[in-house]
Amino acid sequence: MIIAEVAQAHDGSLGTAHAYIDAIAKAGANAVKFQTHIASAESTPGEPWRVKFSPQDETRYEYWQRMEFTESQWQGLKQHADEVGLWFLSSPFSSEAVELLTRVGVSVWKVASGEVGNLPMLRQMAQTQLPCILSTGMNPIEEIDAAVKTVRQHAAEVAVLQCTTAYPCPPEKIGLNVMEQLRNRYECPVGLSDHSGTIYPSLAAATLQANVLEVHVTFSRETFGPDVPASVTTGELAQLVQGVRFIETMIANPVNKDAMAKELTPLRDLFGKSVVTRCDLAAGTILSPEHLTLKKPGNGIPAKRLPEIFNRKLKAAVAADTLLAEDDLE
Repeated sequence: MIIAEVAQAHDGSLGTAHAYIDAIAKAGANAVKFQTHIASAESTPGEPWRVKFSPQDETRYEYWQRMEFTESQWQGLKQHADEVGLWFLSSPFSSEAVELLTRVGVSVWKVASGEVGNLPMLRQMAQTQLPCILSTGMNPIEEIDAAVKTVRQHAAEVAVLQCTTAYPCPPEKIGLNVMEQLRNRYECPVGLSDHSGTIYPSLAAATLQANVLEVHVTFSRETFGPDVPASVTTGELAQLVQGVRFIETMIANPVNKDAMAKELTPLRDLFGKSVVTRCDLAAGTILSPEHLTLKKPGNGIPAKRLPEIFNRKLKAAVAADTLLAEDDLE
């Protein structure tokens, strides 16, 4: 499952949000993911900026207000995603957002790492019995344990994603090794939520058989928004999808070397080497190294048998550059 996260890339524009849905569908991802912010429900007016990036919003609270959509607008986005064959996801950041998205309809719950410790809200989501995908960007194992337990108490399925909250995330902090630890610990689907701004970690995670991959997307690295440095472009998303599907096909089709060599016999005959005469040779010649060499094609006496041919006698005269056959030899 490849999730393309729009997050705040729409910058509060409903039209831009719809444009992202079309671009993500064209790129071939499985799901589009937004974030549902209701400023008055999730934040106090004094919430500090992580990084002051917006010249038009005096406070972080005002920024969240500008990112809000109405319920009917969310319904329109969900309907659009359905029409183009995408799963519609949006991470809630308040109990009110969970209620709104329950009415709108999400395919699964995607839980941001900052909400993994919010067990009351996790219970609220799990009670719908929709699957829950947990990002773990800033969570210790003890907190993840409690979150997984909470989801499972309500008979909801769970997947856990390795994630590091860094924008962009450098390669030494990606933590691909954690995926297998999560798989063994929770015996559930696992994956990677990547903030590197490249397609490389997701491709690597695919080779490790991740079940879920998530990346932030942007139309261009020249656009405005806090997540742009940690995002891939929609063009790169298409490359990522193509690469992941290629990797999946490789993994699903293990190769037997002997069977493959048999299948490639015509090419082996074409590119292999055979025992060939260096010069014209008379009948009765006792063959020695100066008489023989190895040349293509490989459908004569195989090169590996050259030492066996020395000291054999020719039955009849043979011209130069002839592929020897057993019938030529006494």
